[in-house]
Amino acid sequence: MANQSSFSGFLLLEFTEVRELQILHFLVFLVLYLLTVAGNLLIISAVAFDHCLHTPMYLFLMNLAFQDLGSVSVIMPKSMANSLFNTRHISYLGCVAQVLFLILFLSSDIYLLTVMAYDRYVAICNPLQYEMIMNKHVCIKMIAGVWTAGLLQGSLHAAGTFATPFYSNVVNQFFCEIPPVLKISCSDLNLPEIGAIVFVIVLALGCFVFVIISYVHIFISVLRIPSVQGKQKAFSTCLPHLIVFSTFIVTGSFAYLKPIPDTPSNLDLTFTVLYSMVPPMMNPLIYSIRNKDIKMSISKLLGLKHLPKNASFGF
Repeated sequence: MANQSSFSGFLLLEFTEVRELQILHFLVFLVLYLLTVAGNLLIISAVAFDHCLHTPMYLFLMNLAFQDLGSVSVIMPKSMANSLFNTRHISYLGCVAQVLFLILFLSSDIYLLTVMAYDRYVAICNPLQYEMIMNKHVCIKMIAGVWTAGLLQGSLHAAGTFATPFYSNVVNQFFCEIPPVLKISCSDLNLPEIGAIVFVIVLALGCFVFVIISYVHIFISVLRIPSVQGKQKAFSTCLPHLIVFSTFIVTGSFAYLKPIPDTPSNLDLTFTVLYSMVPPMMNPLIYSIRNKDIKMSISKLLGLKHLPKNASFGF
């Protein structure tokens, strides 16, 4: 039996042992990472520098971009570096940091997406009371609550996951994900962390139910809109949010609630990529880049005089 003092770190899962494919993995991840960073930085810059976008919806989008930027930066650079330098190593503290910050950003994502659903509900179902309900102070409190809850959740998971020693340092995942780390714990049943995972899943499902109920009311209100253009605008705002949120919850729940296999499968890697890497890459396109106000703000930011309505900046 070994503990954290008997080895310098952990060995992460390799996508492949073939050197040429390792370089290909590095290049693919690099392109995806740069696109994700560029898209989210554009959103952050557009909202920060355009006072016309200092409204609840766009402030939430800016915070979502921060969270997406953080979540991919926690796992992708290390995975790319390991492929480039043909290594699997991550330090003990580096693994703790990955668990802490990944849970912080992912849980904050869930809570913020829930808040955004409530914001859309108020805007569509109670438009006359929107400014009173979603005022500046309320939005700041919501955003602060989202980040605080994410930080507390990340801290609790990091403490629970690494509270017991480990009999091995081989993590069957390309980053320090909680279930594979618990798999190599000396404790057969880490009740505190398992309890924390179940609690978080219950919270996530609660958020999911809240979002579904909110959208039921939203769609009922949208169907009452007389103009076809008004209906299309409302659906184009709401449906992408609902699809991404549902995919995030379903794939994340699958990754954390299913039995942990001794050897990882392609299905495991697929679900991990879906919940950890795809949403941060797609959110700028789904929520913002296709938004007319955001496109106009980005065109001003980049010094472009005219921007086609269907421009997508290559994302």
